[in-house]
Amino acid sequence: MKGLTSLFGAAVVGLIAYQSPASAQAAYGSYIGIGPAIGLTSGNGDGSSVSAVVSGRYKFLRAPISLRAQAFLGSGTAIVPTVSYDYPLNWQTDIYIGAGASIPLGGDSVVGNRTSFAIQPGIDYVLPNSNLVVFGNAVIAFDGYRGGGAAATLQGGVGLRF
Repeated sequence: MKGLTSLFGAAVVGLIAYQSPASAQAAYGSYIGIGPAIGLTSGNGDGSSVSAVVSGRYKFLRAPISLRAQAFLGSGTAIVPTVSYDYPLNWQTDIYIGAGASIPLGGDSVVGNRTSFAIQPGIDYVLPNSNLVVFGNAVIAFDGYRGGGAAATLQGGVGLRF
């Protein structure tokens, strides 16, 4: 019996000793949020400097991929749908890079006045013990102005996870 107990104890110690370390998972959940957007470029007089943004994220739970969309509302409107690669920094924070398109729907917007390829680097932070997400990102729309040049904007806000 003493030999069986020793063997069992050695097996338990062996299992504990060879456990792989825990790794952070992407900030959990999809969200929709609102906030301000500030245009960083003007495209030779085109574009507006301030806008409202409605932002959404749909998180695929088993992959580090999200579908994102932002609607810019102000003197000019635009939408920016992207697909992003999400990298978790810890249990509550993701950084990401997205690629998609900037699509103006009317007027000169903070992301230009011409449909173009766009990238979207950003960060999402889930507030502890809540369903709130604080987000911030940039959108760079390459060749976003009819007169030439890239359009860039910074935005941030608060979202509600679902």
